[in-house]
Amino acid sequence: MPDDITAVLTMERVTKVFGEGDGAVKALDDVDFVANAGEVIVIMGPSGSGKTTFLTTAGALLTPTSGTVKVSNIDITNMSESELPDVRREKIGFIFQSFNLLESLTATENVRLVLTKARRGGHHPARELLDMLGLGHRLNSLPKQLSGGEKQRVAIARALVNNPDLILADEPTANLDAKRGREVMLLLRQIALEMQKAVVIVSHDHRIREIAHRVVWLEDGTFLPDVATTRDPVCNRVIEVEGAPTIDSEGQTYHFCGHDCRKIFEADPARFDQSD
Repeated sequence: MPDDITAVLTMERVTKVFGEGDGAVKALDDVDFVANAGEVIVIMGPSGSGKTTFLTTAGALLTPTSGTVKVSNIDITNMSESELPDVRREKIGFIFQSFNLLESLTATENVRLVLTKARRGGHHPARELLDMLGLGHRLNSLPKQLSGGEKQRVAIARALVNNPDLILADEPTANLDAKRGREVMLLLRQIALEMQKAVVIVSHDHRIREIAHRVVWLEDGTFLPDVATTRDPVCNRVIEVEGAPTIDSEGQTYHFCGHDCRKIFEADPARFDQSD
């Protein structure tokens, strides 16, 4: 690994078994996984594939049956229940699909609620974050006064307020329309890049693949080999390389989401030249 890449989440040979004997279910099966600072990874897979178990294990909410889990180079695998809350508060930020905001508290109060003692100084990180996320005019608003997109931004501010290294998001676009969902995902990508957070997202929403640095598939508790992806030069969508229509132009192979985009490219390749 290059020196300038920092591994934030590392899972080595992680297995999680629920139950015993004939009724035992292997939710995670010898999983290896690394998420680096500045990277957005989307984990996809069918229901029952182990995504929730993966997320709760990565978030120090569930102890694996075997294997090793490290967050910010801290081995959390065998930590006691009294030690884990500090790791969750200081190193991990959680974003939930249902927002999980307290209805009786304002946006600012919902964010301040999770502040660690070390960050409750004279400045106001909750207000600063909400303002950075475009909610400076909503500081004193209750959740019932916020739109779905605004609620998710409050939830993102809450996840960031203790300056964690790892952000874990569970279906963050599930309760948002397409426009608001895209805005939230672009925001998470911006946070990963500018704040150097590792962002790991579990989702069924194929539309969010375009903002990911990597998309990985989990089935039957095991990660499938990474799927090679590229970006369609015409519509800018992220697509899988295998089986995609292609054109060779100026010594470079271009892949397309469909034949319509390929025809548009074919009519004027210079317009989409990516050599720079």
